[in-house]
Amino acid sequence: QVPLVESGGGLVQAGGSLRLSCVASGIIFKNHDMGWYYQAPGKQRELVAVITRGGITNIADSVKGRFAISRDNAKNTVYLQMNSLKPEDTAVYYCYAHGTSWSGPYDFWGQGTQVTVSS
Repeated sequence: QVPLVESGGGLVQAGGSLRLSCVASGIIFKNHDMGWYYQAPGKQRELVAVITRGGITNIADSVKGRFAISRDNAKNTVYLQMNSLKPEDTAVYYCYAHGTSWSGPYDFWGQGTQVTVSS
């Protein structure tokens, strides 16, 4: 498997909730900033939320108050709790990990999980 594996996507009605999970392997999870991006068809990938290795979070303005990011270092997992979902949230959601090695910064990306919100 790839280093980052997402799960938890699916079809939900507007106003519903989903919880996405991303399990990391092959990396020192606690040393990486983690986050979620989303990409709708025909659009560029956009940042949803980030949680640093120190636990500091940043949430995109479009989802503030509705989404929350968290991490469990013991489980090598980052979560995205998605509440009050809207049709415009429909996208593929990608987990990412950001780290730094001797050669410089690098990113890992998951394969994505589809979230579809019906009206």
